[in-house]
Amino acid sequence: MAFTKKTVRDADVDGKRVLMRVDFNVPLKDGVVTDDTRVRAALPTIQYLLDHNAKVILMSHLGRPDGTGFQPELSLRPAAEKLSELLGKPVKFVEDTYGEKAKEAVDSLESGQVLVLENVRFDKREKKNDPEIAKILASYGDIFVLDAFGTAHRAQGSVVGPAAYLPAYAGFLLEKEVDTLTSIFADPERPFVAIVGGSKVSSKIGVLDHLIDSADTLIIGGGMAYTFFLAKGYTVGTSLQEPDWVEPAKKMLEKAEAKGCKILLPVDNVVADHFGEDAKGEAVNSDNIPDDRMGMDIGPKTVQLYTDAIK
Repeated sequence: MAFTKKTVRDADVDGKRVLMRVDFNVPLKDGVVTDDTRVRAALPTIQYLLDHNAKVILMSHLGRPDGTGFQPELSLRPAAEKLSELLGKPVKFVEDTYGEKAKEAVDSLESGQVLVLENVRFDKREKKNDPEIAKILASYGDIFVLDAFGTAHRAQGSVVGPAAYLPAYAGFLLEKEVDTLTSIFADPERPFVAIVGGSKVSSKIGVLDHLIDSADTLIIGGGMAYTFFLAKGYTVGTSLQEPDWVEPAKKMLEKAEAKGCKILLPVDNVVADHFGEDAKGEAVNSDNIPDDRMGMDIGPKTVQLYTDAIK
């Protein structure tokens, strides 16, 4: 099934200000991007807009700021610098998102130029989807493009807000991801093995439920595994967990068994007494996580189990 929403190909962007939500939530160390995968993923849409003479204004979140103002360690400046390197041309950056400096930077932008706004989450109104935030952001553009697939499910100011005030289009990354997911759910090739990670069962419940209906094997990774351990009656020490989602997790395990979908959970885990580069990890079985230890990653037996399932 082909993508049925409007994409940037359907928009006349020549000379227009294109406000684009990207996902530049990249890992940083000492002010440098250590993995530029998400920046690279946005390049096809950005390059298309530049090739068609648009003024490109990019916005994203990075990390989890407290929402009370600028935090230098979570600035998007390093992401803007990485984008400049990948595009091979200057990229403007403004240390402001909703204020006068941002407005001036947008007003001075010329066709064929790119501007990156500062981290949208430095203001707590972003996560609350405050309409004032949406109006301010929408005032920067003539057209809104959503290309942040990783955050497209969030009803937040920069993700859904501008679409209420501007003609809205999908970017190429969003188009590609939706097409891929649609084809997987509609008519998957078999055997169909799905891998789902992330920290929370609560944010993946719909996807997990659909996958149980269609996948032959469902591999669970990330922090959500510990909530499934609780559903199986294991203790998880100080690991990330969602006690309110233990019952739904239990029901998913029961549904999978009834549907013939094999759910693979970690059989061993790397644990430590705290999260940090100086932490000393050790592998323990999933049903034997010490009370004072936190699960950090899958262990070597699980690596082999998952590798065999994927092969």
